[in-house]
Amino acid sequence: MKGYTLGEVEDKYIGKVGTPHRDEYERKIAADIEAYKVGEALKQARWAKNLTQEELGERMGVTRGQVCRLEGGKSITLASMMRAFRAMGVEVSLVMKGVGSVAL
Repeated sequence: MKGYTLGEVEDKYIGKVGTPHRDEYERKIAADIEAYKVGEALKQARWAKNLTQEELGERMGVTRGQVCRLEGGKSITLASMMRAFRAMGVEVSLVMKGVGSVAL
């Protein structure tokens, strides 16, 4: 039985690097990874503040389920991220390459 590398499988089923379909796939994966990182940062901040998801949800005015989705990297918007960090009293800044950083 022949083995295949991940690159070979991606090329066959998603498209070769540089094709529009593959580029969209790569952008989606990168966005999902960044959303996951933000969710993990929210979770770490919540743990550092000794809050449950329910307690953070109450401070934000959302359900525990919504907090769970945010921490899982789902449904994250800049507004929801800011509301979560503010509810915990955590200062946040946004770093934009080539532009600088902005305290939010």
